[in-house]
Amino acid sequence: MSDSYGRFTELRIDRPEEAILRIVLDGPNINAVGAAAHQQLADIWTVIDRDPTVRAVVVQGAGRGFSAGGSFDMIDEMVADPSVRSRVLREARDLVYNVINCSKPIISAIHGPCVGAGLAVALLADISIAARSAKIVDGHTRLGVAAGDHAVLSWPLLCGMAKAKYYLLTCEALTGEEAERIGLVSLCVDDEIVHELALGVASKLVAGSPSAVQLTKLALNNWYRAMGPSFDASLALEFYGFGLPDVKEGLAAHREKRVPQFPG
Repeated sequence: MSDSYGRFTELRIDRPEEAILRIVLDGPNINAVGAAAHQQLADIWTVIDRDPTVRAVVVQGAGRGFSAGGSFDMIDEMVADPSVRSRVLREARDLVYNVINCSKPIISAIHGPCVGAGLAVALLADISIAARSAKIVDGHTRLGVAAGDHAVLSWPLLCGMAKAKYYLLTCEALTGEEAERIGLVSLCVDDEIVHELALGVASKLVAGSPSAVQLTKLALNNWYRAMGPSFDASLALEFYGFGLPDVKEGLAAHREKRVPQFPG
């Protein structure tokens, strides 16, 4: 492993095959993304983009799921400290744009819960493969903040405005099968083969023309770049919400595993 990846200590990184880099979210509470992991998940894509030994990337979660989203501790810090909010906002913006601008094709293997920053990477991946029992949730409005991250940028394009509004406003969970049916993910497969298939797709891409694959991704992702102003606005509105009262009730409800009672 190149020394350039040594600083990404919160991510498990290996090379399962030649020219393929695998990123595994591997942490407590179903790979919840804390402050350090959030920063590293934003930054690693620029390193991969410049690494000539990498021609495809697989990203997945360890254990019972892909990722349970942002850690409660990190959310507490954002609520309490505007400087932390500013830092995390910048990282969230970098995460989305760095995934979009990374020249190497990215394949996500989604199993179990997939929420928050993990969900952003999973759905912005060039090819997303979901297990049938995956549980995909954009939980922003249940937390009491606007749907920011990647959602306004990608969901209307992937599954249409009507479905995007339904799932983003209600925070209803999608199985892998439902996500594939509405076009939110590329493929849905049996749980036991999701990681194997993701690696197989990466191998297929590695065997192809690097320039053709990378330039096709570059051109297609102009759809996302064109929606940059909407994404930037959604992110600003999300982080504005971290300074409002509703998020405290939303966070308390998450911790206490109950339905939130927002003061409005």
